[in-house]
Amino acid sequence: MEPAVRLTGITKKFGSAEANRNVSLSIMQGTIHAIVGENGAGKSTLAKIIYGMYRPDGGTMEVHGKTVVFASSRDAIAAGIGMVHQHFMLVPTLTVAENIILGLEKKRLFSPLALKNRGDIIRKLSRQYDFTVDPDALVATLSVGEEQRVEIIKLLYRNAGILILDEPTAVLTPQETDTLFTVLRSLCRAGKTILIITHKLDEVLAVADTVSVMKQGKVTGTLPCRATTKEELARMMVGRSVLLRVENPVPSPGKTILSVKNLSFRTDDGRYKLQELNFSIRAGEIFGIAGVEGNGQSELLSLLWGVNLKSGTVSGKIMLEETDITGKNPAEIAALGVSLVPEDRLKHAVITAYSVAENMLFGRHRETLFHNRSGFNRKSVNEHAKKLSETYDVRCRDLYSQPVGSLSGGNQQKVVVARELDRPDLKLLILAQPTRGVDIGAIEIIHRSIIGARDKGAAILLISSELDELITLSTRLGCIYKGSIRRIFTETELSEGREKEHSFEQEIGLTIT
Repeated sequence: MEPAVRLTGITKKFGSAEANRNVSLSIMQGTIHAIVGENGAGKSTLAKIIYGMYRPDGGTMEVHGKTVVFASSRDAIAAGIGMVHQHFMLVPTLTVAENIILGLEKKRLFSPLALKNRGDIIRKLSRQYDFTVDPDALVATLSVGEEQRVEIIKLLYRNAGILILDEPTAVLTPQETDTLFTVLRSLCRAGKTILIITHKLDEVLAVADTVSVMKQGKVTGTLPCRATTKEELARMMVGRSVLLRVENPVPSPGKTILSVKNLSFRTDDGRYKLQELNFSIRAGEIFGIAGVEGNGQSELLSLLWGVNLKSGTVSGKIMLEETDITGKNPAEIAALGVSLVPEDRLKHAVITAYSVAENMLFGRHRETLFHNRSGFNRKSVNEHAKKLSETYDVRCRDLYSQPVGSLSGGNQQKVVVARELDRPDLKLLILAQPTRGVDIGAIEIIHRSIIGARDKGAAILLISSELDELITLSTRLGCIYKGSIRRIFTETELSEGREKEHSFEQEIGLTIT
């Protein structure tokens, strides 16, 4: 068996930081090869080098035995390499079909683009791989999960021989993940080579043939998946034993903090995104919501946080204790003791050009603690940032001058989670995909912090595509489908389900599809 891709001594620097250090790696033809590692270990940088987005500062790369030097990703595509990125590469003002064919238009000068024919091809791919998308829909109207499906179909449309998938299952249900894995195995049998970058060690062991572990820019080990365990990989990644499921003491819920009563949202064209939605959350409990993305979660988050939906009609009430917050704006809601970790950090949670410390201050920048007569009290701001970075293990070169946009996706997520969980007046914490793109060691830290916030009396709403996360943390669990809660699993059912593990995940999966 010959390597489809061979890397020898690959090095990549960004300023004084060395993202990849003398990386040598062979990805064998017709196999699924996984790369795992902590946030900031250099995995995505290495993938972008293979895809031609970055040029290495040292080392060589071979594709099918031929030494290559890619000037851009166009060169990589021409060499038969395709990539689905962790952060989507879609143009929101274009349709699904236009995004998928972007760069492959192939038409005569002054002739119209044959979108109908391309749309038929995309529909066929959607049916073939069970990724339902509308080719005519604007990307701006899609949920995060739907955008992920478009990215995967975009790669399949190009018929790449070497497929790089960066966190490909981040927004998929267990059933969708199983379907994707079936497709990937089928593609391997057809001779294609697949490189997966993921934090989900269960998935690595379920689908990959070989796994490489990266730490601090180096490949520290490569081994066959059949010869390792989840615990061993976690130790290799983090350098210590990791609790794969944190302890969750029995909660002591108090009074009701949030009540959602008959909440509905109907678009102007008559479609219900939320329909007679009802649930409540008490102080000191975590109410989880499970569901395939696109079933009303995004609309619910917008209404809870006071973000105006562009068009449609809202009915029902959202009560925070005795205060009706329906229609209030985000600043008014935040002032009542509400924090939000949104589902898309780049759109709604960070300003990438601002420093790590500045991003950690957002939402608390008006507090007197951080001010003096001349403006911001830099000492307090810096101490605040240092405390959060140490508590949540945020990896960066400089808290005060480094833009948060230069951090890895997982470290950006840790900045957001740290900021929102640290509020002293926290009454209601809304979490949407809090550990998306975060490594297994940081997941343990975040889960402990969520349980800690609950034990201090916060009411917590947890929306996640990770069923294991929902089962581990939730006091009660609601299953959402087409904008309504279809079933609520009780505390007793969840406690019993934690013992059944995978079979209980399947039971929930059947409820949300």
